[in-house]
Amino acid sequence: MKNPLYSFSDENPCPRFPELDNALADPNGLLAIGGDLSEKTLLDAYAKGIFPWYETGQPILWWSPDPRCILLPGKMKISRSLRKTLRKGHFTVTLDQAFSQVINRCAGPRKQQSGTWITADIFRAFLHMHRQGHAHSVEVWHQDTLVGGLYGLAIGKVFFGESMFSGMTDASKVAMVTLSQVLSDWGYELIDCQVHNPHLESLGASCIGRQQFRTYLDRLCVQKASPVAWQQHANTALQCHE
Repeated sequence: MKNPLYSFSDENPCPRFPELDNALADPNGLLAIGGDLSEKTLLDAYAKGIFPWYETGQPILWWSPDPRCILLPGKMKISRSLRKTLRKGHFTVTLDQAFSQVINRCAGPRKQQSGTWITADIFRAFLHMHRQGHAHSVEVWHQDTLVGGLYGLAIGKVFFGESMFSGMTDASKVAMVTLSQVLSDWGYELIDCQVHNPHLESLGASCIGRQQFRTYLDRLCVQKASPVAWQQHANTALQCHE
């Protein structure tokens, strides 16, 4: 029998996350409730395969779904139509130039979806993580207008993707292709996409078991990729190729 849902308490100032096997099957992956969004807590959670996902008015909910959706850097599927988009060169791609704008756009309203999981607390926590060098963004521009992008956390040789947005056709895909290429160049070995969706599958994402994912993290999160790569490229327009 599964243990009851783990709840952090005020009496436990240094909480530890429960083992992933304690996650609920329904809803898939719900592991713990409460706690905080401090830098230490977030780094600990993500390195263990756990992430926060909740709506305004709810306590912090921590998840580790099974299976887990992943992408391998440099191994993305690029469709014929996306290749045409890349060849046209209409987009300019940058890194870490508009982090707060990207996360704000990711929090915006979407079709067939009410509300957002990017709460004010999540926004503040990830903005802090960005300022500390842990969270990063990819921006896609068209004629100086931000039209697409994504953001996430980088730990060791893993990039934990959080959210993306697209204001023009293929803009978010261009962001993903560029991210995949630069991470491959920098020695990253895994992109965490959290949960499956058709958009990610079309780009080559696949699903693996939760314990296999955790095994990858135990090996990759303690390794170093290119520690200054993000900073070196922060003010450079990147060329996205096929």
